[in-house]
Amino acid sequence: MSKPQNKLMVRVFIGLVIISITAFLFFNENGVLKYLSLKSELNELDLKIKSAEEKLKTLEAEIDSLNSSNAKMERVARERYHMMLPNERVLKVEEN
Repeated sequence: MSKPQNKLMVRVFIGLVIISITAFLFFNENGVLKYLSLKSELNELDLKIKSAEEKLKTLEAEIDSLNSSNAKMERVARERYHMMLPNERVLKVEEN
């Protein structure tokens, strides 16, 4: 074989090796695509956790206010659970 043919064969071989390594890095089960997918999922889960923590803080604040204020507890019982005191009548107002 001549030198130009040898150089061409070496270049083709190196090119195939680089393509194979790149394909392996991207498409194996622990490759770059899997990493990017997991990173995206992790970000979504972090957002859900932050949202749940904020909701928890809100609910804890509401529990504290209900425990410390009888008027607030009575208002919630009346509005949310439609409770009333004995001898009380409920009037419903309908708007047309």
